[in-house]
Amino acid sequence: MPDQTNPDELEPDDFPVHVESTELKTQDGEKIAEAKSKALAENIAQRLNEQAQREEEDRWSA
Repeated sequence: MPDQTNPDELEPDDFPVHVESTELKTQDGEKIAEAKSKALAENIAQRLNEQAQREEEDRWSA
């Protein structure tokens, strides 16, 4: 595995992802994406946060 991380990848410290209007932002407020509508942005954020939670639980159980 490479020592450098891809700056375009989300890291565990980026979660939970939040929504401001149509923008998806990391917990530090960094904009990571923009959706066509607030509802779509909320759906994407929910899915990303659920996936991150599953991955974190998998790490705990390993």
